[in-house]
Amino acid sequence: MDRATTSIDRATGGPSAASALVLYNLSKTFGGQRALDQAALDVREGEVHGLLGQNGSGKSTLIKILAGFHAPDPGSSLSLAGEIVSLPLAPGAFRRYRISFVHQHLGLIPSLSVVENLLINRLATEAHWAISWSQERAEVATLLQRYDIDIDPRVDVMSLAPVERALLAIVRAVREIDETAKTGIGKGILILDEPTPFLPKRDVDRLFAVVRAIVAGGASVIFISHDVDEVMEITNRATILRDGRVVGTLDTPTSSKSAFIEMIIGRKLNAYGRGTMEDKQKGQAIRIERLVGGSVTDFSVDLRPGEVLGLTGLIGSGYDEVPYLVYGAKPAAAGTIDVGTGSRPLANASPSRSIAAGVVLVPADRPNAAVINQLPVVDNVTMPMLDDPFSRWRLDRRGMTARTGELSTRFEVVPNQPALPVSALSGGNAQKVVLAKWLQRAPKLLLLDEPTQGVDVGARQTVYRHVAQAAAAGTSVLCASSDYEQLELICDRVLIFAQGRVIAELADGELTKDAIAQQCYLGSAPTTSEDVS
Repeated sequence: MDRATTSIDRATGGPSAASALVLYNLSKTFGGQRALDQAALDVREGEVHGLLGQNGSGKSTLIKILAGFHAPDPGSSLSLAGEIVSLPLAPGAFRRYRISFVHQHLGLIPSLSVVENLLINRLATEAHWAISWSQERAEVATLLQRYDIDIDPRVDVMSLAPVERALLAIVRAVREIDETAKTGIGKGILILDEPTPFLPKRDVDRLFAVVRAIVAGGASVIFISHDVDEVMEITNRATILRDGRVVGTLDTPTSSKSAFIEMIIGRKLNAYGRGTMEDKQKGQAIRIERLVGGSVTDFSVDLRPGEVLGLTGLIGSGYDEVPYLVYGAKPAAAGTIDVGTGSRPLANASPSRSIAAGVVLVPADRPNAAVINQLPVVDNVTMPMLDDPFSRWRLDRRGMTARTGELSTRFEVVPNQPALPVSALSGGNAQKVVLAKWLQRAPKLLLLDEPTQGVDVGARQTVYRHVAQAAAAGTSVLCASSDYEQLELICDRVLIFAQGRVIAELADGELTKDAIAQQCYLGSAPTTSEDVS
């Protein structure tokens, strides 16, 4: 393993400064089960330090201990800015050490303005007889300008784009660190907990520019993510947790992606062979013809039984709209689909008609469009199957629970508790629930949009395996994704979109992530009007 003992300062090429945070012998037990087992973490001043691990590895527990939300087991030790700190931390004590947090859900209030969101923590902890809103807006404008963020301080947060909300949450956290400069200890530690899973690449680049500006000022950043590529791009070093234990700290510039992933999952990567197209030419092809809708101007394709077809392109090219137009979740203006029972117009498509015809969709927005978070796993999984074999007049709850338990075992949902609300599951396990929900129907066409977004690398392997198994059973798969490596791994063909049309097709030896990227960035305009089929 590429185990590192010192970090490299990417700006100077030399060793990093003294430690900003040192955790050692950190343990936490819940009901007899150890979530953290003698874990250690050393974050240096002026570095971005990654914290990785599968869901359940202990990352969240570690962060909650730093926030004072959990008390660790006796014997755990913490040093901040060279000062030994007693554990557990009192709630809010992290502010004394200039620590600030940005969680995945950001903690912003959409109905309030930008300036009000930036002020809210101060207003909650300090007494103010009056507020000069003009002065506060001017200060916020200056702060945003420091990080090259063009946002009007007066607008409501609900009107901001997702990346602007993420940037605003980071700026608010930085402001909290700045406000404790005179009374606090250390140079500041910003903890970013999964800030990027629903952001496109160009927006991630904007966020990373702000992160680099923060560490350039001497502060440290702990960057928690499932995305190994992002961790390798932004961090100096990264610590990996598995089953509550630290399995290693890697020096990012000298480590390979495979070293990261193998350390995270504890085994070598599985290879997913695409096989040959000759194996997938038997039976009736699924045909989509002259699809028009949204940004898509003219899309036609034939999918062979068992084929995994990828769709990709730059943001705004239209590739990611195709699954929703085909499914009927977005209205199509024209086009037809034939899944072997005759051609039907896509302008009349609806989710219910699509499901009846054997077409199912796994959307990218899992929390809001793929599951009902408040309902238990059993209700989510069996929802598409209530007519079979469950009674029309009286639900067979015992049968529903038994089926869900079997599917949870097959799809490796952890914990396998059908009565548990989906909201209690990790992102990866929730995605397994979505796959179980739809693949039990043995669909003719499986539509996927960013199927591994916000999913850890272990669960990602499970998703890939079940997609491959569905294809082997004869299901045709249409996968829209911005993850070029994923497309190379699981697809038989990939179609590249630009300006609502297919401009290139890659297959066989041409299908590599580098070739996909090249075609996406070269294809600023359609080069042919011919349909791809």
